[in-house]
Amino acid sequence: CIKLNLIIMEFQTEEKFKGVLNLLREGNPFEAQKEIQNLFVSMIDSKELSFANRCCNFWVGSIKRLRDFEDPIERSDILLNDWKYLQTHTEEEKEIYKSIFFSVQQGFFSNALENFTKLLDQKDDYQKAEIYKKTGICYKKLGDFQNATNFLTEANNIYPGLSSVLAELADCYSLCGDDKAGKVLFREAFFADPGNIDLDFLDSELIKCLIEKTKSKGYSGKSLQYWIPVYGVLSGVLNIKRELTSQEVARLRKDIYAMEMEFKDPSCNSEILIPHLLNCYFWLMDHYDLARENPAKINEVLLKIKILDSSVYEAYIK
Repeated sequence: CIKLNLIIMEFQTEEKFKGVLNLLREGNPFEAQKEIQNLFVSMIDSKELSFANRCCNFWVGSIKRLRDFEDPIERSDILLNDWKYLQTHTEEEKEIYKSIFFSVQQGFFSNALENFTKLLDQKDDYQKAEIYKKTGICYKKLGDFQNATNFLTEANNIYPGLSSVLAELADCYSLCGDDKAGKVLFREAFFADPGNIDLDFLDSELIKCLIEKTKSKGYSGKSLQYWIPVYGVLSGVLNIKRELTSQEVARLRKDIYAMEMEFKDPSCNSEILIPHLLNCYFWLMDHYDLARENPAKINEVLLKIKILDSSVYEAYIK
């Protein structure tokens, strides 16, 4: 009889815990937190329950903090920043308690999606593209890649060439199994503006492996963002090239000249300037190659790379 009662209690506890996960998926951390407090009576030592409770505590706090901000655009930024904070501070544990973290993710981005879809009628093109991008991120996190791709494509149509939008679009294609399109768009994104790409929302194995590879070289922060396309080329990940327009070539040469002049200044930010310049050199050599220019021009750029970073030069010519 005692054994039977224990089995019944375990079953009831398990069912209640499933109820907590459902509340999290539905975007209701307040009710989930109440249920968790009740479950602690019989599951006081449960690490899973403690993890769910920590997620709830942060999520509830996030919702309450948002009430202090009236500007909807500012609220949208805070929402996504809060998710990044939660993701970073549960980095190790979220792999252990995947079902809990996934439930929190579903609920969090379902709630966020409701906020962003109310802001789609922005008049300013840049702000409108940003809201469409954030809406696309929500759909991507919810696993709805079709809607994610649609919103990100529209964001790029509204305000073309934003690296943050191109990177998210690349991520969607790669998540759907189209690595070729992903490589093309990731390369474009990191060429346009590496510093404006938010790595925390990129989920595809293609880019995550490249990020980890670059981190393993000792880079972090802003410099990591600028070194990613360099190692993308060296590792053969970002290997799909395209010809530049005459306007792009002119701008590329102008940017290279400006960076070369800046590099002569001892006080320059070399941590970012060197990888940025290397990436531009790669694009210039690709242009020379595709345009069938005199090989001497490519050799001239290779010499500049060798002087700038001999290890990158050695890796490139292998």
